[in-house]
Amino acid sequence: MEIILMRHGKPACATSLKVTSREMPQWVAQYHLSETGNDMPPASARLLASGALQVISSPLPRTLSSLRTLGREPDLIDDVFREADLPLFPFPALRLSPLQWATLFRLLWLCGISRNTESFGMAKKRAAQAASILIKRARETNGPVLLMGHGVMNRLIAKELMSQGWEVHSRPGQGYWNAAVYRL
Repeated sequence: MEIILMRHGKPACATSLKVTSREMPQWVAQYHLSETGNDMPPASARLLASGALQVISSPLPRTLSSLRTLGREPDLIDDVFREADLPLFPFPALRLSPLQWATLFRLLWLCGISRNTESFGMAKKRAAQAASILIKRARETNGPVLLMGHGVMNRLIAKELMSQGWEVHSRPGQGYWNAAVYRL
C-alpha cells in the first residue's frame, strides 16, 4: 500500500508586496481563492500523480487547479484535508511581506497561540482523521493514493501515518509540488 502526500503548485496571487498586519485578512482571503495559474509541476510530480489509483484533494482552489494541471480529477474532495488555519494578529505600524507575516503567525500558532482559529491540537486531530481516510482508501484500492494538499497539514498527516507504522519511501522536498511517499 502506498500514500503520496503532495503539496499544491504555487498560487497565482502576489506575495512580494509589503502589507500591514491589518491587511493580512484580505491577503489570506485572496490566497484561499487563488488558483495556480501557469505554474507547472516538475516531471517527478507528474510521474507520481499518473500512477495514483485514487486521487484525494482539499477543496481549496490551489489544490484543485494543481490536479487539473497534472491531468487528474479528484475522486474525493474533503474539507478535512484543507490547510491548517493561520491566526492573524495586529502589529501596528509594521509592514512585511505576506510570507514573513505568515511565518510569524505560524510560529505563534505552533507555540499554542491560535487566536480564534483552529488550534495546533485541533489541527493534529484533524490530521488523524485525514490519515484514517487515506489509509482506508489505500486498503480499498491496494494501490497508490494521492493527496493533493498543503504544506503544514501534509506534515501533520505524515506524522500520523508514521505513528501508525507507515514508512517514508521518499522524503518531501521544500516548496510547491513537493511530494513524499509512504508505504506500509
